[in-house]
Amino acid sequence: MTATSKRSTDQRLARLVAESGEDLAAIERVRHLIESPSYRPADEDQSFLQQPEMCGVRLQLDYWKTESILQARRIAHTIVVYGSTRLIEPAAAERRVSAAKEALAATPHDAGRLKALRVAERLAASSGFYAVAREFGQHIGRLAAGGTLARTAIITGGGPGIMEAANRGAFETDAPSIGLNIALPHKQLPNPYLSPELCFQFHYFAIRKLHLLERARAAVFFPGGFGTCDELFEVLTLLQTGKIKPLPVVLVSERFWRHALNFDFLIDEGMISMHDIELFSFAETATDICAAIVPDENDASGV
Repeated sequence: MTATSKRSTDQRLARLVAESGEDLAAIERVRHLIESPSYRPADEDQSFLQQPEMCGVRLQLDYWKTESILQARRIAHTIVVYGSTRLIEPAAAERRVSAAKEALAATPHDAGRLKALRVAERLAASSGFYAVAREFGQHIGRLAAGGTLARTAIITGGGPGIMEAANRGAFETDAPSIGLNIALPHKQLPNPYLSPELCFQFHYFAIRKLHLLERARAAVFFPGGFGTCDELFEVLTLLQTGKIKPLPVVLVSERFWRHALNFDFLIDEGMISMHDIELFSFAETATDICAAIVPDENDASGV
């Protein structure tokens, strides 16, 4: 019981004593009844709501809070952007390289620090994707404002890296910028470029995935790891099986994706058909991505 509710209870009991003349023992029994967990309203009882049996209710709450706000804000369509949290802006990536070099200089023969430096250098070499995602977010924001993509907003997982970049681009054009954070063992804060009224946190990955795709007009995949690949294969499977309406799926950096996923091998082995690779296309620049999403390329390139 909070301090405020306790004061309220005390006041109610004091009135009961004054008005009815009930004996103090009876008043104390009433206090115990009011403070009993069973008396607490179900929607205010966190211990009850967190029980395993209430999972279905929590799933609905996870879904409906976000859905009601998106409806109220008249968000009809989204462009969903996926990508690595590790692909940060170039200046920050270079600072990480410098820090890794300093750490290695202190212990030149440390294999772990040498590997850390190599990873930092590789990530810095790929940090240009941050700029592409940011520019793409700006393009979408302007297309939405111009009416080409009316009532359409950038949506991401709300975290750092590529997600931050896409949200940042939308933010810089004063466009709606949606982020769907997820509760993780290692706390992840929302990136600073989300619209405050469109910044959400989910408990369940399944509901978060649903909201990422429910309004999607296109799905854009920048280089990433397990999480990005998980989302990519889920989207492709939903398209392959006809569970969602056709939508453009754009893989940014053909070089990266052909190294990460051997599509030709899957075809040769009979695991997918030639037709399946038509479910996605490749792009290298923000303008390329827009051209794959907006049928009229002039609309995409003229922003």
